This record gives sequence, structure tokens and C-alpha cells, in this order.
Amino acid sequence: MIKYIDEAIEFLQKRGFGTPEIGIILGTGLGKIIDHVTIEAEMSYNHIPNFPTATVEFHKGKLIYGELAGKKVVLMQGRFHVYEGYSLLDVTFPVRVMKGLGITKLFVSNASGAINLNFKKGEIMLVDDHINLQGGSPLAFKGISALGERFVDMNQPYDAIMNAKIEEIALARNITLHKGVYASVVGPQLETRAEYKYLKVIGADAVGMSTVPEVIVANHLQLPVIALSVLTDECDPDNLKPVDIPDIIAQAGKAEPQMITLFTELIKSL
Repeated sequence: MIKYIDEAIEFLQKRGFGTPEIGIILGTGLGKIIDHVTIEAEMSYNHIPNFPTATVEFHKGKLIYGELAGKKVVLMQGRFHVYEGYSLLDVTFPVRVMKGLGITKLFVSNASGAINLNFKKGEIMLVDDHINLQGGSPLAFKGISALGERFVDMNQPYDAIMNAKIEEIALARNITLHKGVYASVVGPQLETRAEYKYLKVIGADAVGMSTVPEVIVANHLQLPVIALSVLTDECDPDNLKPVDIPDIIAQAGKAEPQMITLFTELIKSL
């Protein structure tokens, strides 16, 4: 694993990737923040040694380095999921590479369904805690001790200081920002009515198919992390309608400008 990480880092450094301060993982329908970046280098995933390749049609599959809001950043334009057939090691490999490039903070975004019916589609949820329902851990492999402490404390997986700052920004900008618990499932199928009821009972406010593996690895790397969920549908088991993927993408696009504002203003404040 160390050899694979080092090969990817060396490859990127030789191709213009400098020392970023912040890593950003962009979720479904949330790629327009790239328009605000002064790009200095970019590379398709399939050209980076040992990198997985994005297979979801609305994920671009590029690693981008540049400047955003006065800070050097590296962005994943498209992420990886267990439902694509990747292992949890594959899904989280880019986080280890970004840390090796130099990031000191990680921002994560995703599209998710609202379990809490007080939350509406098109709104944003700040992830305050999570429930891992992906059936495994990206730290559960032989040799993990070579990369850091095996038993990682997760009593506060999301950085309290950045969470507080982003709440202040939302209030000042009149952006509706909920705070809640994100449940991460494997997918790619969406949930049944019974599963939505179960998720509500166990304390989830939103559900998606990503984020938690990357956050676990960020904590393993002692990397402060923040996550925003764009709520793209309302998961009311008593009034459930067939999934509408174009509408999910549209809802992500609707909320995207607000997410960009939250991330860029947070970067300025750091």
C-alpha cells in the first residue's frame, strides 16, 4: 500500500501537482465548484498509477490542482463507491494520496436522501455524525499498522471547529443548513420502505452511498474533515414514489451554488 501511494504521489508531483492545503471530494452533481478554481494541473484518474477509475456516468474522473479562495487545493472531480465493485481500500486510496501531497484538511460533499422529514430536497445538511452500514472498514486489512494506529477513535469524526464556522457562514448568508446523522449504505439500489423506516429508527437523518469510508481514513490520518450532504429526495416510506435520477441530479444542481458558497467562505476563514 505504501509503495502504491508513493508511486501515485511521485507521478502527480512530476506533473505539476504542488502542495495543496485542502482536499475536496465532489459528489454526484456537484462539480461546478471547479469553475471557481484557478487550475494549475489536472489528471484523469486512469492515468494516475494505482488509482481506480470512476465508472458512474455523472462522475467526471479527474484529479485537479489549483487555487480556490486564496488557498491551494486538490479536488476529486468524481469519487469511487463500493457499488462500482471497488474495495474499501480502492475507495479511500485517493484520500491517502491527497494527504501525501500535503493536505491538512479534507472537505467532502455528497448527494443523499432525507430520512428526517423536516428536511426538504434542495436543502443542505452538515454531517455531524454517521452510521456505517457498508459492511466493512477501510482499516480492516493486514499491514494497517504500517500506515497508522489500528484502533482509531471515532467519538468526533467531523471537525467541530470547521463545523461551527460553516454554521456561522450559513447563518450570515441566509442559507438553510441542517445538521444531522448520515447513514452510508452500499447501494446501488435505493432503499425499500421498510429500510427507510429502519434508518429513521436507528437515528439517521440522511442516507447515501459514500463519504463514510473516506471520513474513516481521514480520521486514521488525523486529518480534520467536514462533510456536506445535498438532499436530493425525501424518503417518506408512507408516500414513497419511484426514483427519478434526473430529478436527483437537478436537485443537486439547485443546491450547488449554496454549497460552493459554504466551502469557499470556509476556505477563506481558515
